[in-house]
Amino acid sequence: MGLWELFVIALGLSMDAFAVSICKGLSVRVCKIRHMLICGVYFGVFQGLMPLIGYLLGSRFEHLVTAVAPYFAFALLAFIGINMIREARSGDEESCDDDFSPRAMVPLAIATSIDALAVGISFAFLGVDIVPAVSFIGVTTFVCCVAGVKVGSLFGSKYQAKAEFFGGLVLIVMGLKILVEHLIGG
Repeated sequence: MGLWELFVIALGLSMDAFAVSICKGLSVRVCKIRHMLICGVYFGVFQGLMPLIGYLLGSRFEHLVTAVAPYFAFALLAFIGINMIREARSGDEESCDDDFSPRAMVPLAIATSIDALAVGISFAFLGVDIVPAVSFIGVTTFVCCVAGVKVGSLFGSKYQAKAEFFGGLVLIVMGLKILVEHLIGG
C-alpha cells in the first residue's frame, strides 16, 4: 500500500472524529487552542491505537485467511463506509456538549475509532507496515480534529454530515481498489 492510499484511508477514518470535533466546536462560546488540542490528541491517539490493536489481532490469524484477505479487506472497508454514509444521511446529529473532560472524551474517541480497529485487521491481512501506517492515521486524525473544532466554531453543523458521507465514500472506494487490484493481479 502506497503513501497516497494510506493517506486516503487515514482521511476517511478521521471523518467520524472530524464530525464530532465540529460538534465540539459548536458547543464552545469561544474556541480556544486548548479545545482544539484536546480533540486532536484524544481522537488522534485512539485512531492510531485501534488499527494497531486490529493489526495485532489480525496477525494472529493471517495464516488462516491469506487467500481471502483482499475480499475480507473489501468487505470490512465497504461495511464501515456504508455505515458512515447511512449515519450521515440519517440526519441524526451528534450530541453537542462543551465537556472536554476525559470522562466525556474517551467514550467519544473509542466510538469514533472502532472502524479503525477493523481497518487494522485488514492491514494485517494485506501485510501493511503498521508503525508508519498507524502514525500516519493518528497524525492525520489529529490535524483533521484540530481543524474540525475550529470549523465547528466558525461554520456550525453545516459540514458535519458531508464530512461523514465523504469519509464513508472514501473507505468504500479504497475497498474496491484493493479488490480490483487483487482480481486483476491474481
